[in-house]
Amino acid sequence: MKLIKTSLFSGIITFIKIASGFIAAKVIAMITGPAGVALLGQFTSFLAIILTVSNGAISNGVVKYTAEYEGDGERLKTLFSTSLRISLIAAIFTGIIILCLAPYLSEIILYSRIYANVFRTLALTLLFYAVNILFISILNGRKEIKLYTFVNTLGAIFSLVLTVILVYFFRIEGALYALIVTQTLSLLVTVLVIRRQSWFNRAYFGKIIDIPLAKQLGGYGLIALVSALTMPVSQILLRNMLTEKLGVDSAGYWQGMMRVSDGYLLLINTSISIYYLPKLSSLKNEIDIRKEILYGFKIILPVTIFGCLIIYFLRFFIIKTLYTPEFLAMEDLFVYQLLGDVMKVASLILGYLLVAKAMFKTAMFTETFFAVMWVVFGYLFVDMFGLKGVTIAFFANYIIYFLIMVYIFRHILFGKLEEV
Repeated sequence: MKLIKTSLFSGIITFIKIASGFIAAKVIAMITGPAGVALLGQFTSFLAIILTVSNGAISNGVVKYTAEYEGDGERLKTLFSTSLRISLIAAIFTGIIILCLAPYLSEIILYSRIYANVFRTLALTLLFYAVNILFISILNGRKEIKLYTFVNTLGAIFSLVLTVILVYFFRIEGALYALIVTQTLSLLVTVLVIRRQSWFNRAYFGKIIDIPLAKQLGGYGLIALVSALTMPVSQILLRNMLTEKLGVDSAGYWQGMMRVSDGYLLLINTSISIYYLPKLSSLKNEIDIRKEILYGFKIILPVTIFGCLIIYFLRFFIIKTLYTPEFLAMEDLFVYQLLGDVMKVASLILGYLLVAKAMFKTAMFTETFFAVMWVVFGYLFVDMFGLKGVTIAFFANYIIYFLIMVYIFRHILFGKLEEV
């Protein structure tokens, strides 16, 4: 599975996902303005946390060990069975908590209890999402990129259609429900596509939970949980800070900028996650690892820089097309956000090596430290530079992150690094 081929296939998935997200954002921007966009951003950040927790945060572990156990049927049966049980337990437990706290979560996250039923719906559908993400992780680990792309493309098309319908009829509430329902009903699409796969049968999912393997998966779960908690929580804190210091419209402008950034980076991030984790997990020789990382830099970074340049020169067109003229205040945010995106991608290429090689402590430390630094820089730079300061903070944070990752990468290659 080559990186360029993976990027082409993942591009299909990404285009449709981006289209779905921007259609919803465009409708909400037209109906409610920046305040509505900020509200949707709050729920998206919360959802990112919950969806990771709901399957025990073991997706990366499933990808790694599926690739590592390729050809060993018994170990795969143990892996799939254990992963399924962890996912079910985590989804049920998380769902019960959300169900009980729905009114309070609605008030804390969305500033009103009128959206409590949205959280109740999320609680009742988490089980389906957890199972779906397990099946997709298995496809990724088996390097079945064509089937993986087909499953995700069908799910994304379904998501796009449902999003348009719900947003059109129910506005903001419809957009919130769309984020939930499309995550869970995708299971039906996945099952229809993979039902004839040799591994999709009871024998592969019927064994009892393997405790030692569960502990190994738990290490990956800790990394994913740290990532799921740190970045979305950082965004929630920064959004609340902007609302308090500069007003809710400013928070909406920043959320609009983040959606543009996340949209085009989704293609690159998807390519990295689909390709690098199983690939690096299967490599044992340090020379091969170095070649693979350098290959990634040679292909991915130029594409990222070119994409950032295109977006910068088309920034006014993008704002007017995706949002409304009211969002033109976003224009000041582009320069530092795009520079930060380049540094973020460079860091991700190196960062996946930590996950692939099970360097749990180092990965969790860097995730937590730089999420905290982002918030700290955000508070400092917003006071100094106004709204633009939040993107300056993003850029500064990822410069330091990249330099640290270069240091870690250098030591990994030559076997001199001990985990902190």
